[in-house]
Amino acid sequence: MKTNWNLDVIYTGLDDPKYKADLEAFKELRKKFKDYVDNSENDKASVRVKNIIAMEEEINRLLIGMLYYVELKESVDTADGDLMAEESKLMGLYSQGVATDVKAEKFIGSIEDPEVIFKEYPELKAYEFYIRECRRKLLHTMSEEEEAMAASMDNFAGSAWSNLQSYLTSNLKVDYDGKEITLSEVRNLAYDKDQAVRKKAYEAEIKAYDKIAPSVAYALNNIKGQVNMLSAKKKFESPLHQALDASRMEKATLDALMEAVREYLPVFRKYLKKKADILGHKNGLPWYDLFAPIGKIDRKYTVEEAKDYLVNTFNGLTPEMGDMMREAFENEWIDFYPANGKVGGAFCEAVPALKQSRILTNFDGSFSAVDTLAHELGHAFHNKQVFSEPILLQDYPMPVAETASTFNEVFLCNAAIDEAKDEDEKMALLDANLIENCQCVVDIYCRYLFETKVFELSKEKFLMAEDLDRIMLECQEASYGDGLDPEYKNKGMWICKSHYYSSGLSFYNFPYTFGNLFAEGLYALFKEQGEAFIPKYKEMLRTTTEHTIEEDGEMMGINLRDKAFWEKSLEQIKEQIDKFAAL
Repeated sequence: MKTNWNLDVIYTGLDDPKYKADLEAFKELRKKFKDYVDNSENDKASVRVKNIIAMEEEINRLLIGMLYYVELKESVDTADGDLMAEESKLMGLYSQGVATDVKAEKFIGSIEDPEVIFKEYPELKAYEFYIRECRRKLLHTMSEEEEAMAASMDNFAGSAWSNLQSYLTSNLKVDYDGKEITLSEVRNLAYDKDQAVRKKAYEAEIKAYDKIAPSVAYALNNIKGQVNMLSAKKKFESPLHQALDASRMEKATLDALMEAVREYLPVFRKYLKKKADILGHKNGLPWYDLFAPIGKIDRKYTVEEAKDYLVNTFNGLTPEMGDMMREAFENEWIDFYPANGKVGGAFCEAVPALKQSRILTNFDGSFSAVDTLAHELGHAFHNKQVFSEPILLQDYPMPVAETASTFNEVFLCNAAIDEAKDEDEKMALLDANLIENCQCVVDIYCRYLFETKVFELSKEKFLMAEDLDRIMLECQEASYGDGLDPEYKNKGMWICKSHYYSSGLSFYNFPYTFGNLFAEGLYALFKEQGEAFIPKYKEMLRTTTEHTIEEDGEMMGINLRDKAFWEKSLEQIKEQIDKFAAL
């Protein structure tokens, strides 16, 4: 089985005749679209809407196909200057058409009664949500010229600073045990069975951050400064409110979620202190042992074994999931192993033209790595549900973007615990699951606090690397509390987390907590409803592209504004912590 993904089925390279043809087609269609939007005021409104949507569909199809391809290629070779230049060129071409896009969206948003359009062109009913969204966005849309300027500026500002962070972290040389390794490799050692290895890797990681901290601090300050400026210009109360608007999520839902999280932080600290006791620590858990394996689960998985395990396990959820997982492994959807120049972490990217996804991981054979695969394949399952929608309606907001992925993790861990052959293995699996829950609740709460503070403080001053270190340590204290050894925190966590470095996607932290706890609630429904749950779940995933977050909950019979729902989900995690402590 091949362990690198296959992108040649999209394009064989930047010199592929198909890529070149699509690029020329995109340029020509952009010109045609501008001409039509600028000169069609006398067309009947329904005709104009129909033509605009048809051209937008094709423009998006071409741009997404090329841009995602370049980004995927770049993610495994961040030092390739040709790819960086091509991405910049594509974003430049996109930004040149933003004024036209905004003008078109403003026209569509001006349609007061879309039903009149649908009577004449029933096929446009499929775009009802898109049409209504154009109207809703009018309040936060700048002039065509300003939007075009902002998009053009981002190419050489926010996005460029983001690329710098990605380049610096993916090419950082970490001095470990007499040799140089990548940041991803040294961070993977946090899961090693040997405490001495974990501590040495932690110390090497902290030391390595000093090499790039000042440069990355410049990136973070400038990205957050740009977002603060544009958020105000777009008449948002704050970047957080802009993120909630993009998430189609009410502040009441976020408040209920975060209030429940704060109430349950002592429960997670109980787990951390219990783990510290097991590992021989007296002052709470040092950072280097956060991911230390507990219990006995010595097995390492090959890629083939990971495939068989996941397919067999998820057939128990639905054969459709198992079949998709098999296809992902066997048809080269996944790039598995760490490599120099490859980005850290893991992600899943949709490839609408193929009705497939592509998944990047840094696989090390551990159960945690298998769990990561299950998570990313959950994203792929979500993508699979929306590929039937028009390409203008295939985007879903951040919070539900982490729902299907985290549901897969919850399902996998519960299945593994049920199948555990003895208490040592059960304890190891419980710990692995609690590590993930602690990250999604406690660490994400820390990241939420950190980003909130950075947005506020960066309005008044430039935050040097030392300032960002201090803020990160304060936020770790507020979230982990006495569960974490104060002598062994990780001041550099702001450097390696790419989610902070997006000019177009702020606060990509609370969606993980949302996804984790929403998934816990959905898993409880699955246990109650069995097979009857699956059709409703798939339909909910499909319609996330055209619903608010609260409407997604309502589809499953859940009130997401009610703190009681989140408490019930957290209570399920508390039960696992109690089991862990008892074992």
